[in-house]
Amino acid sequence: MLELHHNAASTCSQKVRFVLAEKGLDYVSHEIDLIAGGQHDPEYVKLNPNHVVPTIVHDGKVIIESTLINEYLDDAFPEPPLRPEDPVARHAMRMWTKRIDDKVHPMAGVITFGIGARPLLIAQGQEAIDEALAKIPNEAQRARRKSVIEHGVKAPEMKTAIHAFVDMVNDMETSLANGPWLCGEHPSLADACAFPYVMRMDHLAMDPLFAPDMRPRVRDWYARIRALPSFDAAVTQLLPEFVIEMFRSNGAEVWDDVKALAARRA
Repeated sequence: MLELHHNAASTCSQKVRFVLAEKGLDYVSHEIDLIAGGQHDPEYVKLNPNHVVPTIVHDGKVIIESTLINEYLDDAFPEPPLRPEDPVARHAMRMWTKRIDDKVHPMAGVITFGIGARPLLIAQGQEAIDEALAKIPNEAQRARRKSVIEHGVKAPEMKTAIHAFVDMVNDMETSLANGPWLCGEHPSLADACAFPYVMRMDHLAMDPLFAPDMRPRVRDWYARIRALPSFDAAVTQLLPEFVIEMFRSNGAEVWDDVKALAARRA
């Protein structure tokens, strides 16, 4: 039996749900409310001491870290395969997942909380903000979160975050010249890993950064992945429309500032 502890809007949860859907795997869903701090609940922390989602429990065995979860799923349920057979292509796939884990994901919280969720958090009041910050175990993450809640797009971390995303779509544009997917003719774990971050850009009104006249291959790739039935199961059916509307509205309000930061990298 598979159990998935996840959140609808979590990028890491989305990429794991995509792989589960690609493989046609059923699972017992346990939704974790990240805004309410469900990831810090002592019972959940017993499963995932990092206070993050997702977590999979497979026949009683706990599997954490989304990229490793996806590789585990491809090992445990090999059909259809989501890793290229060719060793060079498989290395390229792992370079994408590593790069996103190391450079993009740490910055996803910066743009998400500094742009999309910031007004909602501020409305909860300083006491609630302080309480939520105190529960974040990673000191660097806690400091970034505090900064972007206080300063929004003016936070010093925002430039680095925007540049990490611009670098990602720049390199995706180059890679996609070789085929419809990041590592060949078929979707792989690289595409599963990348799409939530491109989608986060879209939801934060940053989609002009992959407009047809700027990065057309990324635009086409994004359309292809959204057309897959697995995307519908992993994202469309679960992500509340009000979250997308809130993120996009808040992103549109600060787009000029984001655009200026992005232009320095593009």
